[in-house]
Amino acid sequence: MLNIHELNQFYGESHTLWDLELSVTEGQCTCLMGRNGVGKTTLLQCIMGLLPTTSGRIEFKGQDIRRLNAEKRASLGIGYVPQGRQIFPLLTVEENLRIGLPASRDGLKQLPFVFELFPVLKDMLSRRGGDLSGGQQQQLAIGRALILNPSLLILDEPTEGIQPNIVQEIGDIIRKLNKDIGLTVLLVEQKLPFARRVADRFCILDRGKQVAADNIDQLNDDLVTQYLTV
Repeated sequence: MLNIHELNQFYGESHTLWDLELSVTEGQCTCLMGRNGVGKTTLLQCIMGLLPTTSGRIEFKGQDIRRLNAEKRASLGIGYVPQGRQIFPLLTVEENLRIGLPASRDGLKQLPFVFELFPVLKDMLSRRGGDLSGGQQQQLAIGRALILNPSLLILDEPTEGIQPNIVQEIGDIIRKLNKDIGLTVLLVEQKLPFARRVADRFCILDRGKQVAADNIDQLNDDLVTQYLTV
């Protein structure tokens, strides 16, 4: 579904992504891994059109989208949950959910599905986003992405700063979306047990390059020590 070929990206004079390759198979959950600062979030922002790229291809369902703007990429069916959630704290839950409607393929048709996944959001529609707990804000961020009815859902460290019981719930939701509904997922995650629980495949980045990619059951101790352990 998503194929990235020889992608290069620069921050000023700093070469951040180096001829990067990544393949995300339709219907699977792929976990993007690596130490802090290796380019994971940069790559996701490049996929979404939030950062410019210098060369290479970003193919979504066979179409090179590298020169499309972020709004167009979202309307093609890519949902994005950024690191740190980035909800609008002064807007209500309902207003946060409606933010993505201009890029949505189905309008408000997804709302009942979002409320089925996250009943707390329905109960808090009139509450401001900034008044929610961290876990509730993460649910809101995921719900906002699902309003688009995406065929690819991208999540950047969805368990960061979340209490353990909500981490478990988010894992259940990702598995349901991926395994039961068939939504393709690209996930950045640092927690190894969580990654092993929800992902089918992994891809490890180091210094802006892919250094390993395989089925998740092949994520062995040597790879963890070499590329993931701080």
